[in-house]
Amino acid sequence: MIYKAFQDLDISALGLGAMRLPTKEDNPKNGIDEERVREMVAYAMEHGINYYDTAYGYHEGESERVMGKVLREYPRESFYLADKFPGYDLSLMGRVKEIFQEQLEKTGLQYFDFYLFHNVCELNVEQYLDEKYGILEHLLKQKELGKIKHLGFSAHGQIETMKRFLDKYGKHMEFCQIQLNYLDWKLQEADKKMELLREHQIPVWVMEPLRGGKLAKLSEENTKKLQELRPKETVPAWAFRFLQGIQGVTVTLSGMSNLEQLKENIQTFGENQPLSEQETKVLMEITDSMLDILPCTSCRYCTAHCPKELDIPNLLFMYNELKFNNGFITQMGIGAMEESKRPHACIGCKSCEAVCPQQIKISQVMSDFVDRMNQPVSW
Repeated sequence: MIYKAFQDLDISALGLGAMRLPTKEDNPKNGIDEERVREMVAYAMEHGINYYDTAYGYHEGESERVMGKVLREYPRESFYLADKFPGYDLSLMGRVKEIFQEQLEKTGLQYFDFYLFHNVCELNVEQYLDEKYGILEHLLKQKELGKIKHLGFSAHGQIETMKRFLDKYGKHMEFCQIQLNYLDWKLQEADKKMELLREHQIPVWVMEPLRGGKLAKLSEENTKKLQELRPKETVPAWAFRFLQGIQGVTVTLSGMSNLEQLKENIQTFGENQPLSEQETKVLMEITDSMLDILPCTSCRYCTAHCPKELDIPNLLFMYNELKFNNGFITQMGIGAMEESKRPHACIGCKSCEAVCPQQIKISQVMSDFVDRMNQPVSW
């Protein structure tokens, strides 16, 4: 197992994420399969994984209980456990004291090695930064008491939202967890987020390295291109090797749901083999073939001509994400906007299109955006 230095700790480069734990009969409705989790943790411990990540909302609250129960079977100094304050649910913002205590009781532990502001994004950044909720104050108090060893945050939001959070709380943040993989390197501007975090000298934890499993299997054509370069490397391993070459990455979390996935990932993290310049080039070419991204350059000529004063570049950015994966990230971003600034406010006048250097059919995009937003969310 590869280990990374974080302050005075040596942390396994691969962490076990507890958002997609095995369930009974592989049916989420049946609850977590505790024995299979115990088997996975035993294998992980035996093969060097010492970082485990859970959260208040994972598996409808059962992840914390099961992970705590299983991990308590090992010496406390043999593992690091991370948990999070569930600020993704605005109704919970005023309950930080109650929830933190509940999390300690559910896990049965005296402290958390790592604790995060969960999912800083457009939908909740105002509340996270609002001192009336006392979230930072309480978490810093818990740190003084030794119940939190290291404080950080996770972010699915856009880079401007991260900047706002860091401008106010940055001096207290010891690490940051972002969605990072070779698809999101450009799609979600993960490259720029990495630059921002390096500027603040904040180590990076990676979530969704396989994009929820979407990078675990590629087309036959793209798989062949990778096999020609590394015949013995699996497709998922390419995603991890990509991350191994990025400066600042400390822990890569993988939400493994069975022992086979765990064994394969542990084998990958048995050695550090970052991609070469040529291999990275091929991987980026494959990425381009997988994405059909609108070529907006944020020149903002369009915004000066929009009678509804829509932030068109921002909307196009979110549309690219939504088009690739009809998911919660875009839903949260749109949900944080005023009603009059959402895609449906476009009146189709095409004034923006007349000045767009990239000749994007913006009015058509906004209409399609509305249609896609009305489809079920892929969580």
